[in-house]
Amino acid sequence: MMKLILFDCDGTLVDSQHNIAAAMRQAFAAHGVPYPGDAATREVIGLSLLEAIARLVPEETPEMHEKLARAYKEAFLALRTSPDFHEPLFPGARETIKALAARDDVLLGIATGKARRGLDVLLERFALREYFVTLQTADDAPSKPHPGMVLRALEETGAEPERTVLIGDTTHDMLMARNAGIAGLGVAWGYHPPESLKESGAAAIAETFSHVPDLAHQIVETRKTGQTPATALSRAPS
Repeated sequence: MMKLILFDCDGTLVDSQHNIAAAMRQAFAAHGVPYPGDAATREVIGLSLLEAIARLVPEETPEMHEKLARAYKEAFLALRTSPDFHEPLFPGARETIKALAARDDVLLGIATGKARRGLDVLLERFALREYFVTLQTADDAPSKPHPGMVLRALEETGAEPERTVLIGDTTHDMLMARNAGIAGLGVAWGYHPPESLKESGAAAIAETFSHVPDLAHQIVETRKTGQTPATALSRAPS
């Protein structure tokens, strides 16, 4: 039977934190709203844009949240079209995606807080679109940690929750996985610390992309046999 492996995008596949923070700073400056800082922005990466802004400045009105979101989109578009735009894949991401997509027992998908337009641009830039059979974005479902994106991916692919794993770098990802009844695999190179991912339900933590395939397989097997998540973590490749 097929396994479905879903990837988060920002902080998991691509290192986008500096561009996200730069666009957020510009958006806040454009409306004279005090910027809460890059560390606070890093905490909300992965949420849909309006939800992220609302968490950054809960004291502002919904109208201001909308204005900041529009300003952010404009700022990020300007950054993305500048000659010095840099938003790299994390080391090993491309090789791991290609290796997993080549297997006859695996389907790949994405579940991200990005808008569909931004995801499409990213996948085209890195020539990765062909490897994913389902793409779930902030345009398709409520913000993480709501399970909507995962549930849509399961419906589209026909995959079973017990054979589905979400790879992500934030507590929002791990909580979404738990809410959807699937397993979460945390990554150590992203924007939330591994300890927080474990506390949010991660079955294991991948130290590098090369660990992802084996850990995803082990997690599915533990769910079939009733082993605890800690068993999968203890068997992480060294």
